Amino acid sequence: MKHSDYLIVHKKILPDYLEKVIETRELLASREAATVTEAVQRAGISRNTYYKYKDYVFAPDEGQISHRAVISMILKDVSGSLSAVMHVFSEYGTSILTISQAVPIGGKANVMISADITNLACTMEEFLASVRAVPSVRSVHLDAMD
Repeated sequence: MKHSDYLIVHKKILPDYLEKVIETRELLASREAATVTEAVQRAGISRNTYYKYKDYVFAPDEGQISHRAVISMILKDVSGSLSAVMHVFSEYGTSILTISQAVPIGGKANVMISADITNLACTMEEFLASVRAVPSVRSVHLDAMD
């Protein structure tokens, strides 16, 4: 689905059964209800209502928005280069998802890191500047971000 397929709406104007769909899903996920039938009975909705809306209604923490970035860089081929870069990622509250590093050739190594930047503690520009400030970093490029 595209972003244009979504709306942010206060639950106050929605029918009560949509919130009960979320409650039903939580009962099942926490194993407080063993079956869908038991969960919908406890929540006070029909099975039909649950199945009709279960894939379309979410509480904010369920569909938590995350932001990811793909950053490529060229590092000097010296011991501890990648470790120093990873330390910067950690300092700024990012979570590294993947690292791809090519075999160093000619004294340099190409590295691509994808990271969850949901909790980034600064702007992307400030973060990239901090990565660039690592002595063994020759260049840094933000390839993609969502």
